[in-house]
Amino acid sequence: MTDPSYRGQIVIFTYPELGNTGINLEDEEAKGPQIHGLIARSICYKPSNWRSTQSLPDYLKQYCIPGIFGIDTRALTRKIRMCGTMNGGISTEILDKTELLEKVKVAPNMEGLNLVKTVTTPSVYEWFEPTHPAWEFNPKAKDIIKDLFIVIVLDFGVKRNILRRLISYGCRVIVVPADITVEEILQYNPDGIFLSNGPGDPAVVEEGMKTVKALIASEKPIFGICMGHQILGRALGAETFKLKFGHRGINQPVGLHHKHVEITSQNHSFAIQPNSLPSTLEISHFNLNDQTVAGLRHKNLPIFSVQYHPEASPGTHDADYLFEQFVELMRSHQQLNK
Repeated sequence: MTDPSYRGQIVIFTYPELGNTGINLEDEEAKGPQIHGLIARSICYKPSNWRSTQSLPDYLKQYCIPGIFGIDTRALTRKIRMCGTMNGGISTEILDKTELLEKVKVAPNMEGLNLVKTVTTPSVYEWFEPTHPAWEFNPKAKDIIKDLFIVIVLDFGVKRNILRRLISYGCRVIVVPADITVEEILQYNPDGIFLSNGPGDPAVVEEGMKTVKALIASEKPIFGICMGHQILGRALGAETFKLKFGHRGINQPVGLHHKHVEITSQNHSFAIQPNSLPSTLEISHFNLNDQTVAGLRHKNLPIFSVQYHPEASPGTHDADYLFEQFVELMRSHQQLNK
């Protein structure tokens, strides 16, 4: 609910029980919920968990987010799988379904919608809070974390846990707005650039695309996740397209060329068009459910990206090595330029 990538969307939860462990602010991926509506089968009003500070219904009420329950969410999900993602409406004021349907019909579609400007940070800030130390589940991390690398995070709607993972790998993390200029970024003399996740259609995030193109020319190490992956692909000449119903959830299998499978967490409506890739890019990962592009790597520059969320730890830490790779790229680039 608090992932900025869900900005402007009504989210359907297929698991039948929701809110049993309640809400706590430590787990928020951004300040407050980003969704515009919630649909559930059953809602718990009296949560039971030692970390809980609030019930789910009270949390939604606090932020004026409409939610409905008593819905067969799995049947609704099957309908979306067959018909594709569609607009919907929840109202406590318009009770005539014909009138409400007319409102839904004139609502903007996700395709062509720039939502990044609604979630990006308005000003530059530095992030300090880590997760658990990287070596707790990556024994090699103690050897990796030797130097402090300055990482500029281009914020298209970044999740806090991404920032925590970068900190845990020994990075100094500075988060900047999506419309910042490349000149302002390079003033920090960064060792690497991180392109974050975010909501909406990557094709219309023109300010981010312009900046990323200029950053590519600087030849600094770049790592992109989700929206960052799509914008990076477009900046290098690839095209994106809207998926029928997107990839959601924590059980998305991703294949690598060395025949290793990762269980990944994904949340995106758009994907890279594989037949549009320039000769400088190669596919490093692909989604095993539908063979869509799940990762890219530049053949000549220290640039790579993935469509999924390695910080979400669904498998549990199948993809955490990507942060390690980013650190190694920055180290190699730093040594080459000494």
